[in-house]
Amino acid sequence: MSDPYDPTEHQVLNPATEEVIATVPAATAADVDAAVVRAARAQVTWAALAPADRARLLRRFAAAVDGHLEELAQLEVREAGHTVGNARWEAGNVRDLLDYAAGGVERLTGRQIPVAGGLDITILEPLGVVGVIAPWNFPMPIAAWGTAPALAAGNAVILKPAETTPLTALRLAELALAAGLPEHLFQVLPGAGAVAGDALVEHPGVAKIVFTGSTRVGKQIMAKCAQRVKRVTLELGGKSANIVFADADVEAAAAAAPMSFLDNSGQDCCARTRILVQRPVYDRFLELLAPGIESVVVGDPADEKTQMGPLISRTQLERVRGYVPGDLPGIRGTAPEGPGFWFAPTVVTGVSPDAPVAVDEVFGPVAVVLPFDDEADAVRLANATEYGLSGSIWTRDVGRALRVSGAVAAGNLSVNSHSSVRYWTPFGGYKQSGLGRELGPDALAAFTETKNVFISTEA
Repeated sequence: MSDPYDPTEHQVLNPATEEVIATVPAATAADVDAAVVRAARAQVTWAALAPADRARLLRRFAAAVDGHLEELAQLEVREAGHTVGNARWEAGNVRDLLDYAAGGVERLTGRQIPVAGGLDITILEPLGVVGVIAPWNFPMPIAAWGTAPALAAGNAVILKPAETTPLTALRLAELALAAGLPEHLFQVLPGAGAVAGDALVEHPGVAKIVFTGSTRVGKQIMAKCAQRVKRVTLELGGKSANIVFADADVEAAAAAAPMSFLDNSGQDCCARTRILVQRPVYDRFLELLAPGIESVVVGDPADEKTQMGPLISRTQLERVRGYVPGDLPGIRGTAPEGPGFWFAPTVVTGVSPDAPVAVDEVFGPVAVVLPFDDEADAVRLANATEYGLSGSIWTRDVGRALRVSGAVAAGNLSVNSHSSVRYWTPFGGYKQSGLGRELGPDALAAFTETKNVFISTEA
């Protein structure tokens, strides 16, 4: 059975119940074209504002999000199946990112470069209209990752949310307008990727595309952007390693491991789904891990006690099932039966390092545990994937932590932690995990063009 699809509208399902909670019109290519025209006009007005005025309006937008935090969180629970605690954090992240971006508006400065015979300065100018294509796994925060700095840098934004999760994006656009942002500056166009998404990518009036999603689709977008030499930022797949050395606090590492890949039901590009454990502590680690996996509370995402909710769709459920046949050895938790796209927390053991479940991005609550011999073997296994987004290193040896951090090909690493994302530090991947960096102090500059001006002082 496939998910329902209609080219003119999308039914939004609650993934915990399979009930239709909304029907949203699907944008056409003509809708995208009209939106770009409107956005271009609004961008001129926006860029002409004094930086302090743009910053003030972005802070008002942040305040509006803060005033509707619980409403946005509950909307995310219903459309994405996120636990209510996670959804509140996500809405708060949108607020915080808008505040952070607003702080950069008046600090988006150029440089004065020493030259002979005059003065040379650089000016950072907005690109114009930016297209943001957001995923369904973190609809609110990832939409804000592109939208907030792009707006702060003086651009207009057209956001295309995923077909399954358009509701929080539409509400954010309403809040932006209520906060006083110019009409049409921030527009949300729900629609199919193959229709609205492609039209946005290929439109000559869109200066940059920011895409978060699968590596397969990211490659297609990159190829289409190349036809117009269009800027692109891509945050794509991941198969992140969680490396546990024998000298680590094994109890702490095992206690932290479950939610490193079960958060958001494993639908996270940063999920630590390749757990690499040094052989002397391998058996002990599994003994400690089992109770943690088996005790994870899976159920109604609106319940404060729930730790893990459903997968986003039946399509995703069938994909995850395909990676974990019933005869694979390992550890299994429990999940509800009946309506909803439920899959139990799962740890797979005893498979080859090159088995599909060990190298592919499953994008579900599934991890593999693999033994390694020494530091070199750990690095080899960690890098034996086409991805390079994130990862963790557990050790008490500071020198080892630094050596392995330098050797693992990933953009975001944590030592004795699984923290990957902060809005004030850069985020992005190596290899086929993406291109460019988001967040952090340089985020606004990624949405600007550098203009160099030389002024002669010679008589």
